[in-house]
Amino acid sequence: MADVLQSRFRNNLLRRLPERSLARLAPQLERIVLPRSYQLSSPHQPMDHAYFFESGIASVVVRSPEGQHTEIGIIGRDGMCPTAAILDTDVDPFSVFMQMQGEACRIAIPALKAVLEDDREAQGLFSRYTQALAVQHAYTALSNAVHHIDERLARWILMCHDRADGADISLTHEFLSIMLAVRRPSVTTALHVLEGKKLIYSERGVIIVRDRAGLEAFARDAYGECEKEYERLIGPLADESMSGSD
Repeated sequence: MADVLQSRFRNNLLRRLPERSLARLAPQLERIVLPRSYQLSSPHQPMDHAYFFESGIASVVVRSPEGQHTEIGIIGRDGMCPTAAILDTDVDPFSVFMQMQGEACRIAIPALKAVLEDDREAQGLFSRYTQALAVQHAYTALSNAVHHIDERLARWILMCHDRADGADISLTHEFLSIMLAVRRPSVTTALHVLEGKKLIYSERGVIIVRDRAGLEAFARDAYGECEKEYERLIGPLADESMSGSD
């Protein structure tokens, strides 16, 4: 059973911190609302705060010098950003913004670094998370290279479903085309394929997962490997003890 202090949080990393580590961080954590499209990080720009997500989903996006861009990862209550703070670097080359509105606990980066400097257990947990996120980025690159758009879309919906509350995922076709680096008509066609198989229902910017097991089967090996690595390094992606929590 989670400690009383840990049970105050929904973020998977904060809940897995030792009590003494969380007791040092908790007084410096500020709960904030993060609206959709809120920019958390810009390329090569230092950040003032680190964010531990309690709800919602953030996208990690990479952009080419010519302006082409694609999503390389997503973060929900399974993690935090920026991992640059954990690695003791000032900036990274990615953009991070909210694709689904939510809440986070933020902390000034100098305060976070001060805890990590002399807390080996906290440093170890956050370093393992950095590895898990790097694995997610790698499998996203692999999926973009070898999987059909239908399978990539199924994978992406599953990853969002893992981090969302309930079966509804609020996303537009235009946003999906940016995240999957394909033209909008390709997204529409792929959504129709998944709808035709009765795996999802899509209408007016909302995707509803109807058949989770069927969606996983359809995605095949596009989904599952980075989730296994997260569980190996951190623990289950979804904490069952949070079911029904506010």
